[in-house]
Amino acid sequence: MPGSDSALLSSISAQVEDISKRVTTLAESYGSTPDSAIAAELYAAERALLNARRALERAMRSINS
Repeated sequence: MPGSDSALLSSISAQVEDISKRVTTLAESYGSTPDSAIAAELYAAERALLNARRALERAMRSINS
């Protein structure tokens, strides 16, 4: 089961990375507009996604060790 769990976590991590990139692109599009508060919220979401990805990677390392 650990091998399949590791593969699942890897897949989820890749999806989180993709979502993070999409959020960053969206945040950048709001960065130089009067809606910069939206950009700030999106950058906060990006940071949360980065932390989630790191947690997933730690979990993968624990499963694989």
